[in-house]
Amino acid sequence: MSDTSVSDTSASSTAVSSTAVSSTAVSDTSMRTLPPPLAELVEDFAAVGPKDRLELLLELSRELPGLPERYAGERAGMEQVHECQSPLFLAVEVERGGADDNGADDSGADDSGADDAATVHLFFDAPPEAPTTRGFAGILAHGLDNRSAREVLAVPDDFYVRLGLGEAVSPLRLRGMAAMLARIKRQVRLQLSG
Repeated sequence: MSDTSVSDTSASSTAVSSTAVSSTAVSDTSMRTLPPPLAELVEDFAAVGPKDRLELLLELSRELPGLPERYAGERAGMEQVHECQSPLFLAVEVERGGADDNGADDSGADDSGADDAATVHLFFDAPPEAPTTRGFAGILAHGLDNRSAREVLAVPDDFYVRLGLGEAVSPLRLRGMAAMLARIKRQVRLQLSG
């Protein structure tokens, strides 16, 4: 082997190592943008194999909270997520912070419109015979319900990739989960701006 090829190989190895370190840093940074309950779920899914991931998904599907009375049997106030293979409806409510004792706004909003004092509440309706869709809704309900608007809006659009479900469910089904998150964020932004 010539000196040139050794140095090319060495440079290539260094580039691969830098990329690996950079990917790890990005992954760590992305995990920090997840609210703690969602980050915990991502870790739970990452810690097990594909078959156990499906079991976790089914467990979350069974734990999906029922609808409050104001939405029960009334889908008119809910938004359908057409990208889901099974019928799924969601409702997003943003509960705003109030004024402090001096009458000053205590909303915690920044230039992006994200708000620490605004709490996001999520409600999902999916049939029991759609456990994958219900499981995705369960992940979002567990990870994002009762979190601040800022936390919800900071979730990376592709966070679901880190769940490792691509090995267990079809890309079309994962597209449904991405669409749920997109709708949630859109509703939060609309309600904060209104």
